[in-house]
Formats: sequence, C-alpha cells, structure tokens
Amino acid sequence: MRADLVVLNWQLFAAGVWMTLQLTFLALAIGFSIALPAGLSRARRVPVVSPLINGYVYLFRGTPLLVQTFLIYFGLAQFEWIRDSWAWTFLRDPWWCALIAFSLNSGAYGTEIIRGAIVTTGKGELEAAWALGLSRRQVDWLVLMPSALRRSLPQYGNEAVFMLQGSVVASVITLQDILGAGRTLNARYYLAYEGFLAAAILYMAITFLLVLAFRGLESRYLRHLRPRGVR
Repeated sequence: MRADLVVLNWQLFAAGVWMTLQLTFLALAIGFSIALPAGLSRARRVPVVSPLINGYVYLFRGTPLLVQTFLIYFGLAQFEWIRDSWAWTFLRDPWWCALIAFSLNSGAYGTEIIRGAIVTTGKGELEAAWALGLSRRQVDWLVLMPSALRRSLPQYGNEAVFMLQGSVVASVITLQDILGAGRTLNARYYLAYEGFLAAAILYMAITFLLVLAFRGLESRYLRHLRPRGVR
C-alpha cells in the first residue's frame, strides 16, 4: 500500500474534489430550478405543458446518465449546424457537457420528487388557505410549495447523494474529478488500487457530510411530522 504517493499528490485529489463539488452542486441547483415549475405543472396536469414534461422525465429517468453524457458530448458534435452555432462555444467543452447532462438528469428526478410531494399534500392545508381568502397563486407559493418542499427533503437528500455518485461519469469525458484523479495516480505510478481507494474514501467523506446536512434540515423543518417520543 503506497499511501505516501496519495499524500504526495494531494493537490491532484484536491482539484478532483473541487471539480466533483462544482458539478454536483451546480447540477442540483439547476435541476431544482427545472423541477420546481415542472413538478407543479405535472401535479396540476397543465394542458400541452404536462405531456411535454412527462416525455422529458421519462427520457432522462429511463436512460443511464452515462448514455446521456455521451450523447451530449459525442453525439451533438456530429451535427455541423451545431458546430457552426453559438452553442458550440459551450458544447465543445466537456465541463459544460457534463453540467448539462447532470442538470437535466437531476431535474427529471427532482420533478418526480416535487410532483409526489405536491399531490400528497393534505387537503386541510389548502382548504385553510382558501378560507383565508388567498388567491390560487398565493396558495401555491405561500402554502403548497413550502409544505411540499419540506416533506421532499428526505428524497432530495437521496437525490443529492445519487448525483454525487453519478458524477463519476465526468471522468470518462476527460474531466479530472475525484475518480479521474485516482485513475491518474494509478497510471502515473503503475499502481493497482491506491488511487481508487483514495477516491472511495473521499466520496464516502463527502457523502457523510451531505447526509449530515440533510439530516440537520430534516430535524429543523420536519420535526412536527415525527411520532411522539422519536428524536
């Protein structure tokens, strides 16, 4: 076990951690901004819009993230009209391709999470809001969505962990994320597993912090839903 080589190349892994965190949190933020209106539209079954969202969700939940990333990174480059457009400024960069794929994927899963939280909202909450004379828009954004988002925290915590683990796909399109750093270390020093073991430990550490953060949010915003006697 050459742990000394891992320590000696700490900057390589630090850069990998930064790349992984960038892609993960930006994808979650963009995905959430997609999921919020999309989930509400699906729950309300908005004509025209809802079927389109259904197709988007099915496409990105029904295909592997790796395939989606390959199609964006390798597939779009095959069209000359894309290479001649302004979009090529971004699509020729693997970082942007990974971010687009990850964001769309997270948005699809987030849409289902929010839709499920909305449709399971108690009717009593909404009826109380209507009784106060609130408009439909006020009910949606002051009562329905805050309640749904609080109850979706456990599922979104899982989505954050899945997105972190799925970000390893970035390493196959030349990006130096955590896994890419481990593979580089192994190739540089002809190692068998030291780089992968270091990458696994880093992923476990970040996952632990993510879970801890969401547990803190749940204990703050979901305390009223816990059975009595459960801390």
